[in-house]
Amino acid sequence: MTELRCRKTEPLEGDKNEERQNEPGLQTGHNYESLKTEDGGADDRSQQKNEGEVKEDESRHKKHRSNTGGASVQRSKGFSTSGFFQRLVRIFFGCLAAVACGMLYAVYLSTYHDRKFWFSTRQELEREITFQAGSGLYYYYYKHMLAAPSFERGLYELTIDNKTVSGQMINAVERLFLYPEIITSFIYRVTGSQDFVEPIYFYIGTVFGLQAIYVTALFVCSWVMSGTWVAGMLTVAWFVINRPDTTKVEHAIPLRDNWALPYFSCQVAALTGFLSNNISSATEMFCYLAMSATTLTFLLVWEHSHYVLFVQGLCLFLLDSFDLVPSRKMADIHKVYLTSLFLAYLFQFQNPTLLSSPMLSLLIGSVLARFFQQKMKIGPLVARVMKLFLHFHLVFTTGITFSYLVKKLVPVSEGDFILKFLEVKFGLNTTTDFVTNFLLCQESFQRPGQDFFLRLTQASVLPFYLLVLTVCMLSTLQTIYRRLSGQPMKSNNRLEDGQIGGQPEVIYHVFHTLFFGGLTLLFDGTKFLWTPHVCMFTAFGVCSPELWMTVFKWLKLKSIHPVVLSLILSTAVPTIIGLSLWREYYPRVLAELSDLPEYYDTDTVELMSWIKSQAPVAAVFAGSPHMLGTVKLCSGSAVTSLPLYSDIGLLRRSEDNYQVYAMRSAEEVYKILTSQKTNYVIIEGSICNELSLNKGCRIKDLLDISNGHAFYDKGDIYSFSKHGRFCHEIKMNYSPYTNYFTRVFWNRSYHVYKVNSVISFQY
Repeated sequence: MTELRCRKTEPLEGDKNEERQNEPGLQTGHNYESLKTEDGGADDRSQQKNEGEVKEDESRHKKHRSNTGGASVQRSKGFSTSGFFQRLVRIFFGCLAAVACGMLYAVYLSTYHDRKFWFSTRQELEREITFQAGSGLYYYYYKHMLAAPSFERGLYELTIDNKTVSGQMINAVERLFLYPEIITSFIYRVTGSQDFVEPIYFYIGTVFGLQAIYVTALFVCSWVMSGTWVAGMLTVAWFVINRPDTTKVEHAIPLRDNWALPYFSCQVAALTGFLSNNISSATEMFCYLAMSATTLTFLLVWEHSHYVLFVQGLCLFLLDSFDLVPSRKMADIHKVYLTSLFLAYLFQFQNPTLLSSPMLSLLIGSVLARFFQQKMKIGPLVARVMKLFLHFHLVFTTGITFSYLVKKLVPVSEGDFILKFLEVKFGLNTTTDFVTNFLLCQESFQRPGQDFFLRLTQASVLPFYLLVLTVCMLSTLQTIYRRLSGQPMKSNNRLEDGQIGGQPEVIYHVFHTLFFGGLTLLFDGTKFLWTPHVCMFTAFGVCSPELWMTVFKWLKLKSIHPVVLSLILSTAVPTIIGLSLWREYYPRVLAELSDLPEYYDTDTVELMSWIKSQAPVAAVFAGSPHMLGTVKLCSGSAVTSLPLYSDIGLLRRSEDNYQVYAMRSAEEVYKILTSQKTNYVIIEGSICNELSLNKGCRIKDLLDISNGHAFYDKGDIYSFSKHGRFCHEIKMNYSPYTNYFTRVFWNRSYHVYKVNSVISFQY
């Protein structure tokens, strides 16, 4: 009987403990522990009495537990429902703001473009000429795909194109990365858009739509990192204000980077979510799939994308080396990179450049080093630092060796040229090579001017960026030291911890902005990758309570509660910044739309009209790469070169075309042009009569240096040759120039000469 009573009272003990935990103020007058120690010789009366009390108390406790339990469940359900509803409302308005910002930016771009070029009032030829910097070449292939009898036929003709570069058959899809035009033309055909929208409007509308996705992805990225969509609004504001330094879409719509950078922005946003610790498995899978799709697309639409991903890979490599991200996630990211590279290699018709890319070399070195150093992330501080240096040496040595072997097995013509270019860029060597010096003189390969940093400062983004970067970088260094010392990585950082650098996604963006910022200090063209990230990163920092809490923890603020103050500042500071930007820049943006000068290049329109009406269909034209891109777009005629600076072969052909501005004889120029099967050569007055302060970068100066016609005297460049400058001499219309060339068209800007097939000697 005693054992039976004891077993009956054991559940009551649990109920009593649970009740005491749930209701601390509830007290009972019965001690159930005495039943467990009750002596077996107690009388039956006391036993019956205790049994009755136990049953009565048991029933009373069950009734009370059911009442209190139901109330607590109702309260928890109420709290959870309320929290879920608030979160849903917050996400809804955030997504609405992100989409609205993207759409408004696309509308703004469309309106600005139409008013700048008077686009809607122009004829088709005049509209095409507005595609500047030779970018109209890509639009030509879009027109070609639409004019083809079928999509399959048009795609096949692009892969065996012998009507673009004279004397060459090229795979235009591989050489020019034409997947954007192929996909856009396919959508235009399938959707039946030809019934209600012109092809050119559909094309530029697609580009502007991608720019909307671009700013939306930046919005989402800053929102995910800061926890508030106010950061996204501030990101878009800074992006639009610093538009000359964030995008080139206003000047040359079809450029490859205008198609590629929106996908890279989406990839960075997906990577940010994937690296975060506070996400569910479903969200992590969504980020993983989005990252995979955008990485592959980014590789397919831009020839320089694998270099950008190499820099991103270096950032992730540091995260993995310092043990700041789970190894499982790094393995998944490596799978994304390798799979995307393999698929891009197939879709790009076995492009050898991807096999010798530094990105693939880094991946191979990293994977092998992880296999051989499985115990690298354990041990005391000194041992881990030594293992880390060994890891770096192993990764980069393996990567360089792999790249060397690939280049020996699969020759890549650009590999050696890039190394020589970098040697000259960093002052390790000098050269008289025209192509190398020509690229170094391009604005995108020069250092940014002071006006670039002045613009960022006037827009208030640069001062706040330096503040945010300093705090995040110092906190990141603290986290790295803790990890090397053996402290575990926190999976859930609280606001009270004040460790903004303890989040993997924040650490990645610190490395990201440092690497691309360093490249921007060397190459001005990299600013279109760095400046949008600066806008996003700065907006995240000033809107993040964790950043302010980190500062207050360092200052050991005690007079005011730091959590409350950080929440106040994370709201007040972006509000003040936003109001000041609205007051100063909103009237300027409206003024840009209302007061725009008319852009109309009369001389170029006249030249293109003559080519279309007077030149034979099978004629081959020579000239500067930018001019030849416009000629190809407007007339479809074959040309001797293309405005593609990533192809060393085309750059060498461009050097031959530029010889018309050198101090060469008529016979020498004639031989060069006829070797490329040229029928007409276009001489531009802007190049021949160029008066630039930077004399060393004028086309004629570069040619004189390359041809040995230049000499230096006290820092000044002088040219001397027994022949006069060809572009000046040919305009005199005297022998021997008239023997080889016949002028067929001229206006204020251009002179077109026919290359005589039969030489007539006149004296």
